[in-house]
Amino acid sequence: MLKDIAVSNSPHISKPLSTRAVMVDVVIGLVPAMAAAGYYFRVRALILPAACVISSLAAEWLCNLIRKKPGSLGDFSAVVTGIILALSLPPALPVWTAVIGSAFSIAIGKMVFGGLGANIFNPAMVGRTFLTASFGMLMTTWMVPATIPAALSEICPENNVEARTQATPLAWSKQAIKDENGALIYNEQQFRATLTGEVGGCLGETSVIALLIGGLYLLLRRTINFHIPLAVLLSAFVFAAVFYLVDSDAYMQPFFHLSSGGMLLCAFFIATDPVTAPLTRRGMWLFGIGVGAITMLIRIVGGYPEGVMYSVLLMNAVTPLIDRLCRRIPAGGKPS
Repeated sequence: MLKDIAVSNSPHISKPLSTRAVMVDVVIGLVPAMAAAGYYFRVRALILPAACVISSLAAEWLCNLIRKKPGSLGDFSAVVTGIILALSLPPALPVWTAVIGSAFSIAIGKMVFGGLGANIFNPAMVGRTFLTASFGMLMTTWMVPATIPAALSEICPENNVEARTQATPLAWSKQAIKDENGALIYNEQQFRATLTGEVGGCLGETSVIALLIGGLYLLLRRTINFHIPLAVLLSAFVFAAVFYLVDSDAYMQPFFHLSSGGMLLCAFFIATDPVTAPLTRRGMWLFGIGVGAITMLIRIVGGYPEGVMYSVLLMNAVTPLIDRLCRRIPAGGKPS
């Protein structure tokens, strides 16, 4: 009965799809976010993704060449890593920095473990964490969307500026928490801005509508299931609601945290990585709850405004333990 069962590395696909088809679906799901980034950040939305994708492909090709392994560029996994990394970077980040981050993502986050299916951490988040640790100032400088009126006289006395910067919504909320002055910076107008994407932030995380469209596409295609996204968003909402109910003058509304930062990008496109996420439904729930809770813990209690990359990597590290805790029934039934 078991002779036709093939054992292989993840991702384990439950329907007749190739790895390349799954990765192409993810790229299609990211198109709305990339389009929103292009509208609000213009040429930077073309330069950074192109640099990240090309660098990721080159790094994977070089690693395969050094290891004398067959080429693996055709599975499109390096393309997905490059795009997700680019969408999680500030629009004003220098291109050379993005190239370094992409090469690190592939070489250290993926190929050093043996390639696709053997890596234990999400490669894009490995690269972003490396860039944050190495180039902290560059990784926390945010451009104002091009659709916001200039008002240059209030920002810079000179007119020959190439870009303007502003704090992100999460930075505003962090400042309110640190000051404990009860001044609520967040209002309905800013919430609408996070829905459309007309706020400062990483390249592909600002537009809630674009990310929801892409996430819905992946769910309808059954490329991902709802367990991890729902667990991430529910746990983050509950965590934020508890703090908001305790002190509504110092902490922001729960919906603010869901619509700001990399929460939705993480829930639909990062935490659902089939290689680094648990295999069982119960494990997916535990994984998603952990990602959402740790993200909110860092945002509210920690010193850093955003915690998505750290929460994903921490939960990636315990995914093998989750799989051991939530074991599937083996083929042929439980042993007697």
